[in-house]
Amino acid sequence: MSEVVASVSVGNQLFWLFILAAFFVGLSKGGMPGVGMLSVPLLALAISPLVAAAILLPIYILSDIAGVWLYRRDYSPRNLVILIPAGVTGVVLGWLTASMVSDRVVSVMVGIVGVSFCLYFWLKMSGTRDSKPAALGPGLFWGTLSGFTSFVTHAGAPPYQVYVLPQKLPKTVFAGTTTIVFAVINLAKVIPYAALQPYTRDVFWLAAILLPSALAGTIAGRVFTRTVSEKWFYLAVQIALFIISVRLVFNGVFQ
Repeated sequence: MSEVVASVSVGNQLFWLFILAAFFVGLSKGGMPGVGMLSVPLLALAISPLVAAAILLPIYILSDIAGVWLYRRDYSPRNLVILIPAGVTGVVLGWLTASMVSDRVVSVMVGIVGVSFCLYFWLKMSGTRDSKPAALGPGLFWGTLSGFTSFVTHAGAPPYQVYVLPQKLPKTVFAGTTTIVFAVINLAKVIPYAALQPYTRDVFWLAAILLPSALAGTIAGRVFTRTVSEKWFYLAVQIALFIISVRLVFNGVFQ
C-alpha cells in the first residue's frame, strides 16, 4: 500500500483517479449510495482492489461524519436495528476470508458484484411494486451480505438496496438510513483493514489531500438528492458501473 501511495503525485493519472473516487465516495454519503460503488472499481483498473479499498477507508469514515450529521433526523429505526448487527457480522466474515483470495479473484468479484447489481436493477427493480415491511430474516441475510461485499470492495450497496428499496422509504429516510448503517460498517472495518494492509503516515496524508473532494461530493450529493432527476442520474451511474465492472471481469479472467 505504501508503494501505491508513493506513486501518487499531483498531475498523474492515478492522482486524478483518486480525486474522482473520493468525489464518488462523497456523493454516496450525501444521499446517493449507489454512486459510491464506482470508487473501488475505478481504482481497481490501475491498482489492487484490496489496496484501493484500504486507502479509501479513511475517506469513507471522514465523509460518514458529514453524512450522519446531514441526515441525523432522517432514518428508519427498525432498519438500523436489523442491518447494523448483520452488517458488522458480514465485515467479520470478509476479514476471515480476505487472506484466502488473490487480487485477480477480488477484481473478478468486484466486477461480478457491479454487473449483477446493474442487471438485477434493470430487470427486476424497475417495476412498480407495493411497499414491503422491514422483515427480520431477509434483513439479516442481506445485511450480512452487504457487510461482506462492503469489506471486500466498499460495494455494500447492491445487497442493501435489494432489501431496502422494496420498502419504498421516503427519499431522505432512505438516504439517512443508508448513511448511518454504512458509517457503522466502515468503523467496523478499521481494525481488519489495518491488520491486512498496515496504514502509514503517507496514507493519512493522501486521505487529507482527498478529503476536500469527498466533502464537495457530500454536499453535491445532498443537493442532487433534492433537485436532480434520480432516474437519469442513476441510469448514468449504472451504465458507467456496468462498463467498468465488465472490464474488471475481463481483465481478471483473460489477462
